[in-house]
Amino acid sequence: MDRLFQALRARDANAPVLVGARRNWRAAELLAAIDDLAARLSDRRALAVLADNGPDWVIADLAALRAGIPHVPLPTFFSAAQLAHVLDETGADTMLTDQPERIAALAAGFAAAGRWHGLAWMARAPVPAPSPLPAGTAKVSFTSGSSGAAKGVCLSAEGLLGTATAVANRLADLPIERHLAVLPLPLLLEDCAGLLAPLLRGAEIHLPGLADLGWRGMAGFDPAGLHQAVLRSRPGSLILVPELLKAWTLFLSASHRRAPEGLAYVAVGGARVDPGLIGRARALGLPAYQGYGLTECGSVVSLNRPGDDGDGVGRPLDHVVVSVEAGEVVISTRAFLGYLGADAPPRNAASAFRTGDLGHLDAGRHLHLSGRRRNLLITSYGRNIAPEWVEASLLAQPAVAQAVVTGDARPWLSAVLVPAPRATADAVAAAVAAANADLPDYARIGGWITATPFTPGNGQATGNGRPVRAAILDHYASSLEALHQHEDPVNAVP
Repeated sequence: MDRLFQALRARDANAPVLVGARRNWRAAELLAAIDDLAARLSDRRALAVLADNGPDWVIADLAALRAGIPHVPLPTFFSAAQLAHVLDETGADTMLTDQPERIAALAAGFAAAGRWHGLAWMARAPVPAPSPLPAGTAKVSFTSGSSGAAKGVCLSAEGLLGTATAVANRLADLPIERHLAVLPLPLLLEDCAGLLAPLLRGAEIHLPGLADLGWRGMAGFDPAGLHQAVLRSRPGSLILVPELLKAWTLFLSASHRRAPEGLAYVAVGGARVDPGLIGRARALGLPAYQGYGLTECGSVVSLNRPGDDGDGVGRPLDHVVVSVEAGEVVISTRAFLGYLGADAPPRNAASAFRTGDLGHLDAGRHLHLSGRRRNLLITSYGRNIAPEWVEASLLAQPAVAQAVVTGDARPWLSAVLVPAPRATADAVAAAVAAANADLPDYARIGGWITATPFTPGNGQATGNGRPVRAAILDHYASSLEALHQHEDPVNAVP
């Protein structure tokens, strides 16, 4: 991590680095704060952070790296049971939080031990015997906050820096002097590509609270809030998940506006993006480019960018080796050390990771994805269908906010659809018809049910907005079964 701190030391001492709602941190004072906190953490086992987006979160993250202890970012949408599980499994003995009452209510042994800047400092002793962490673990990132015990991915500092360096290098020629952090910081995509990469390239990072960005407790999102935040910060870059890009695009179109000037790059990742959405966003002045990554690979693996663009998920970055074996994407990277847990199998850091994603590399070495191997549907007519392909066509329609497609061993496909706000039943029906028009007959939706939004709170979405397919299909199993009792396709509201 020396390169990261060298980049900070190379800045003018008075140059703003972190811009928050209450305070801006300049290079010299930021380095001093990192060193001070790192010294206080040097004899601690692991640091957990449960807090809103802001400079304090970033300083804690960098101080843990500086001190050489694992950082355990806690998503704010985790349930009490999930938080307790994570804290016990990691053996975190130190907590920085702006929600001390939530931690106290866990009865996990944490007690108030003062304050550090805007966060409560909590500690516990004795600490439950944790699951063993692989040697060199710098961060334990959790891949899903959907339900039950979330899976912890142990990552190395070297691997995370490798990802951040590769992202910074890929975008080095773009005029990006400010980055606006839009996603929750515990999501590795924002942490690595939205914090470490901008720090390496010398950019300012603007860090408003999530509510000021339009987030509504992870259960909803107001694109007007994001638009106003971009107007205030005037960033050159930001990172979105597809649902946020769609919401912002619809907001701009409905209000007859264009994207604020100055945006040079809007990365979109976390789930498949329909090319039509990318096209509509660009027509409104949003320079949206799709990328691809996995937590196990240290976040970003490939990126599209101006001058090197396509309808896939981009060319692999320089820090990874990507191949396709029997249709499955396989990636070699230095980041992944293994999963958290006493029963997790040991992992050779040099071994390749089988992603479970189906795809191919074209003649220009751009990566294209077609779906998840485990999600592949085989209809009763023997057709193999990746549901993500059909879902992307549905999500390209303004009336559909979220979609999950099913139909394994069925004669036709069905879907669980979440209508966009104010979308009528007729609008949803027209959206399905429009999507079907672009699909071959065997991949068309024959029936659907409408549903309430998939969120982390109800266990039907991950933290970055990706639907939890198994939970959704289980929840709506009886309604979907009723659809297929008809010989002809039908739609219903459960």
